[in-house]
Parts: sequence; C-alpha cells; structure tokens
Amino acid sequence: MGALLINLNWPEIGRACLDTLSMLGVALGFTLLLGLPLGVLLFLTGKQQLHARPGLYRLLSVLVNILRSLPFIILLILLIPLTALLTGTSLGVKGAIVPLVAGCTPFFARLVEIALREVDHGVVEATQAMGASTWQVIRHTLLPEARPALIAGVTVTAIVLVDCTAMAGVVGGGGLGDLAVRFGYQRFQTDVMVVTVALLVLLVQGLQISGDRLVLRYSRR
Repeated sequence: MGALLINLNWPEIGRACLDTLSMLGVALGFTLLLGLPLGVLLFLTGKQQLHARPGLYRLLSVLVNILRSLPFIILLILLIPLTALLTGTSLGVKGAIVPLVAGCTPFFARLVEIALREVDHGVVEATQAMGASTWQVIRHTLLPEARPALIAGVTVTAIVLVDCTAMAGVVGGGGLGDLAVRFGYQRFQTDVMVVTVALLVLLVQGLQISGDRLVLRYSRR
C-alpha cells in the first residue's frame, strides 16, 4: 500500500483541504448574501407578483441568464483583471473568491426565485389582508414557507461551488483542484489524483447528507 501511495504529501494535502474549505465557506457566504436578495427581487418583480415590473424583471433575468450560461472556466479567465483589482491577486484562495461568487450568485438567485414561486399564493394574500407590508410578507411568510426549498437550494449551490473550486485549480486557484492539476495531471501522479478525487467526493457527500437532513427537519409532514 505504501508503494501505491508513494507520491502523497499529507501535509500538503491537508493544506489543500483547508484551502478548499476556505474557498467554499467564504464564497458560499457571499453567494447567499448577494443571491438571496437578488432572488427575492426577481420574484417580486415577476409577472402577477407583489411588485410586478416586467421591464426590470426582464433586465435582471437576462443578466442572470448571461452569467449562468458562461462556463466557469471561461468566467475565471474573464474576471482575472477584476479579481486582481479587488483582491490584489488572481491566484490562490483569494483569487478564486470573486469568480466563484460571480458564477454561483445568479445560479442561487434563480433557485430562490423558484422556491418562492412554490409558496401558496393564498397564504401570501392572507398575510397582506392583515395589513402586512412587503417586508413583513417576505420575512414572515415567503421565506419561512419556502425554507425547505431554500435549504435544498443552498445545498445544491454548495455542491456546485465545490465543483467550481476544483476547476479553479486549472488557473492556480489553490485547494484540492490545484493539487490534482499540478501533481495528478501534469506530473502523472495517479495516487495524488485518486486521493484528491476521493476527498472531493466525501466533501460533496457530506454536504448532500447534511442538506437532506435539514430539509427533512424543516419540511412539514
């Protein structure tokens, strides 16, 4: 077994795991912070909604669709100047945050919009009939009623982010993806590739299981 894993540098693998978790945590935080209000705005301005604005909705929808349609590897390259401007570097963990957030925020915003559309319109109308403001409708009706779907959306987004952090390794983004590219691919060290892939699979499985449990916990039976 030792001969099969001869190329493994466990301290370096440990640092790569921490880098991947750092990218995931920071990027997911910013994605939720930006994507949730954007998704709510998409919902509110949609057809037959509380504040229907067809023109604004079409504009936001087009922007979201454009960002969602770009392959992440291309987005990484396109955003290098902006990333360097905002973070001072386009490499490593810091250099991956901006494209990760830019790529996943519109994706999560669309999931939020879909989740809010699934809320029973009668519940919203009942809340409005009691004199609730738009903010109160959002806070006390829409978001609580859509909680299971929102949690599922966060889970899917987190898994997509893990996938994107691995792709960021192609341009020196750091983490397990960078380790897999530099050693597993460029140096033909199969054992490094297998271990990094296994760790990524374990991370995705952990996220999915945790998300499923939270959905079950908050779902109404």
